[in-house]
Amino acid sequence: MASKGQKFNKYSKAEIITILKEYFDGASSGYLARKYNYPIKTIKNWIYKYKNPQKFPGLNKKRGGRSKEKDLTKEDYKERYEILKKYQAFLKAQREKK
Repeated sequence: MASKGQKFNKYSKAEIITILKEYFDGASSGYLARKYNYPIKTIKNWIYKYKNPQKFPGLNKKRGGRSKEKDLTKEDYKERYEILKKYQAFLKAQREKK
């Protein structure tokens, strides 16, 4: 767990990919840690995350967010508007009961 005021190192994706390529070409994680002067645990974490992309999508893919493929159509907005109107009417009825 991080302690207050702890500083974290930032590594570029190019550095990470270079180290991962060397690892998968046969270099050991200990050798790479000594060569690049990085903590061995950091390199092992990168290897784990690379081998399990479904758990850590950030290393192999672009960042998440709303997909641009799904654009809302005019009908979608109309449907949402109708749902919102019904909900507002429901809330008004609930307030009048009290």
